[in-house]
Amino acid sequence: MPQRRLRPITHWKCSPPFHAALLVGVLLAGPAGAAPGDKLEVLRDLATRVGAVVGSALTCKDVARPRVQTVVDKFTSVIREAATSDADRADLTQALDRGVTEGRTAVAVGRTDCRAADRQLADLERSVAGPSLSAVIGPAPANAATAPAPAPTVAAPATGPVVAAATPTQVVVPPGPAVRGITDREIRFGIAAAFSGSARELGRQMKLGIEAAFNRVNDAGGVDGRMLKLYASDDGYEPSRTGAAMKQLYEKDQVFGIIGNVGTPTAVVGVPFALERKMLFFGAFTGAGILRNDPPDRYVFNYRASYVEETDAVVRYLVKMRKIPLRQIAVFAQEDSYGDAGFQGVAKAFRAMGGNDAAILRVGYKRNTLDVDEAVNTLKAQKTPIKAVVMVGAYRSCAKFIEKTKDVIPGLIYTNVSFVGSTALADELMLLGPKYATGVIVTQVVPAVSGYSSIVLEYKNALAKYFPGEAPDYVSLEGYVAANVLIQAIRKAGPQFDTEKLVDTLEAMRELDLGLGTKLGYGRAEHQASHKVWGTAIDERGKYQAIELE
Repeated sequence: MPQRRLRPITHWKCSPPFHAALLVGVLLAGPAGAAPGDKLEVLRDLATRVGAVVGSALTCKDVARPRVQTVVDKFTSVIREAATSDADRADLTQALDRGVTEGRTAVAVGRTDCRAADRQLADLERSVAGPSLSAVIGPAPANAATAPAPAPTVAAPATGPVVAAATPTQVVVPPGPAVRGITDREIRFGIAAAFSGSARELGRQMKLGIEAAFNRVNDAGGVDGRMLKLYASDDGYEPSRTGAAMKQLYEKDQVFGIIGNVGTPTAVVGVPFALERKMLFFGAFTGAGILRNDPPDRYVFNYRASYVEETDAVVRYLVKMRKIPLRQIAVFAQEDSYGDAGFQGVAKAFRAMGGNDAAILRVGYKRNTLDVDEAVNTLKAQKTPIKAVVMVGAYRSCAKFIEKTKDVIPGLIYTNVSFVGSTALADELMLLGPKYATGVIVTQVVPAVSGYSSIVLEYKNALAKYFPGEAPDYVSLEGYVAANVLIQAIRKAGPQFDTEKLVDTLEAMRELDLGLGTKLGYGRAEHQASHKVWGTAIDERGKYQAIELE
């Protein structure tokens, strides 16, 4: 009997309900002794159909996301049970992803409406309820020819290899679990960051640090024999480009997880993308609250202290160490979620110290511009002179603000959070002259690169070996540290791991000592490894020197 083919997805609007009988028919469409390739082709077509239902449902806001996720989880389990090679699993996963894209498009162009999408999802939910599909997908010829097919449904994701129960007429096949981005030779990670535009140095440095850590481990044989590889995608520090950058890493580069993404506004797009796919989002270069929910998002892990912690520390320093009244402290912040996150930390510190956070002067600029004139004019117009400015911006904009206020407001103290890009800021200011750089404060989430701690020395050696000529930098040091935390977790997880096992391993990590001077760790309610904030200030040579914040 020839194999029955599915109708094209474009016909779905008029197709009958997607019920269990259809699922049985599709899986058993070939002859009882169908070759594995034939069964794979049937499952590939089914993956596209399931994906289209999922894509349509995801596009409709009234369809509950947990319903969709349950279907995805169960069908992913089917793929793991049915395919016996990494290539086949990747092929079926790509078919599912293509279906999702086509389903979204079907709603967008009006081929499917949300009522139809909800009905199709409900039919699919009924189809995947019940015992495992493993016996239906891969029975031995004798068993398939003589016994009626069991009711087809999808098992919940297994924590280890799936092994069908042995019977006199059934072949036992123990396929290893297919994990996106992991083979017996490599583990792929991705970074979506600015590699063009005014913030490009932040992305370049973060990538350097991660690759220095990866290269060091790879030279020693990798982790359980697997090499760590980093794929990069440029979003220009523009959230409108982040979705495409993440999609490239997920679909084209087939990465296991994300590490070191740069920025808060871009994280607003990148984090939901990763969460929807249950993909690890690790060590992002941002201290924003969107990555620090309570309770934490399961797949989001941070290395660094938050912006709230950085700005709180510097406000206390200005008041207690420099004796500046709260009313004479202003905020210069980027006009987006990054600037908002830093401002919230300043406001929190004001409240904790008995100040009125509603009276804080906030001035700013638009992301990826140097348009600071309005901020400068507002600052100059204040009746109560401003003596210190907490800056929450990127290096070029902050340098321009310092340039335009240095002479008109003598003695102004400038502080910056770590995201500014310390080396790039110092370089920009030294081009203007030492007087613009000297005394500018930057809070850090890693120790001073001029120091001699174990992790700093290790980082400098790796940087010199793999990227000769590159100067030590706070951003690349953060990337190096974050990558090493992840490497430790991968080692602890063992050779057979997936995202869920790695997350469990991270949540069990305690008292990790990398030589920072502070120990790191996570927990089920704690997805931030470090809360330490270091103080630094630029000297007349453009170099950073450590300062005590308290």
